[in-house]
Amino acid sequence: MKLLVVGASYRTAPVATLERLAVSPSGLDRTLERLVAQPYVSEAVLVSTCNRVEVYAAVSGFHGGLGDICAVLAEQAGCQPAALANHLYVHFDSAAVDHVFRVATGLDSMVIGEAQILGQLRDAYHWASAADTAGRLLHELMQQALRVGKRAHSETGIDRAGQSVVTAALGLAAGHLDDDLSGRPALIVGAGAMGSLGVATLSRLGAGPLTVTNRSTDRAVRLAESYGAGARPMAELADTLRTVDVVVAATASPEPVLSREVVAAATADRAPGRGPLVLLDLAVPRDVGPGVAELPGVEVIDIDRMAALLADGPVAADAAAVERIVAGEVESFLCWLRGADVAPTVAALRGRADDVVTAELRRLAQRRPDLSDDQRAEVARTVHRVVQRLLHQPTVRVRQLAAEPGGDQYTALLRELFDLQVPQTSPVDTVPDITPPAGGER
Repeated sequence: MKLLVVGASYRTAPVATLERLAVSPSGLDRTLERLVAQPYVSEAVLVSTCNRVEVYAAVSGFHGGLGDICAVLAEQAGCQPAALANHLYVHFDSAAVDHVFRVATGLDSMVIGEAQILGQLRDAYHWASAADTAGRLLHELMQQALRVGKRAHSETGIDRAGQSVVTAALGLAAGHLDDDLSGRPALIVGAGAMGSLGVATLSRLGAGPLTVTNRSTDRAVRLAESYGAGARPMAELADTLRTVDVVVAATASPEPVLSREVVAAATADRAPGRGPLVLLDLAVPRDVGPGVAELPGVEVIDIDRMAALLADGPVAADAAAVERIVAGEVESFLCWLRGADVAPTVAALRGRADDVVTAELRRLAQRRPDLSDDQRAEVARTVHRVVQRLLHQPTVRVRQLAAEPGGDQYTALLRELFDLQVPQTSPVDTVPDITPPAGGER
């Protein structure tokens, strides 16, 4: 079995596509069952969040497994597989392990280092376990991924990354508003991880009143209630803009939500002594449309400016530390995986030895019918003991060698030397390069 990851995320697909791919809790069991019912898929874990839909699978062949998974995802989205091709990314074997560990540590998140994804991975794993679609390979992968995620958060400050972006952005915003945000009315557009950080940080700084708006009003209400803020529908965005001094925009919209027309209308009658309307665009792709920064009385601070400020700071150092953790953990898992791959070959070798011993003992019984049952039993024990001792050191050593880089050659050599018939996975001659379209997260 080989590992395969097929998915779409905020980096590669518009929100509308992610919404069509998303699997509700009530549909998870059926989708997991559909996946493992495919010819090339034996195990499956499905991660479905607002920012990503990913399938982690154990497959018997790359091309067959990819086709099977794409067919199920296309069925979920209500379209043909070809329509999804430009929105999907594919990772195979070592690249699959690396991707899953990066997801677990938050390196692949829109808000670098956010811890929410770790809980979402845990939920996905538990659901697959309950549905009996996670076998030995995915059990090991998911358990290790969760451990790596916890290690990254406990050994580094990676979970401060999102907080640092918001804090730095609000620090710049304060510079345009007399260096003080306390008492300043603020609007948070988006109720995801970055939006939540925005509400929390603004609340801590004493800004207010705070208002939350989101495409899903229910999510806006839940987030607002957590901080004693208000919530308004996205349809009232233009009216809400007229009442605030600071806006934190952090949605997953593929198109700008703060267009030049909307912002211009909101600032047309803004009192001169009130100061500028400061827009913090912390979204990828951008929430603030082209030309907004050119409007009089408007200041735009986007994530590129934040990235420049943080490029050489503690956030970058923490991310680099997590990258090193991931690299080491990926190699450790691959060593385990290579060792696990040799197990069927070792089992086949021992099975071959048992068959030879059984055949020779049967032949001895035919040639020496005069031997008593005790004598035959003693001969059988002796022969088995000799064979097991002869095989012990080679099988231990081949497991060790197989766990090293390039160790699969020792497994293949063992099969060749003893003419062992071990079920093979479908060969993968070439893994095509499926590159996400441009315009993803920077």
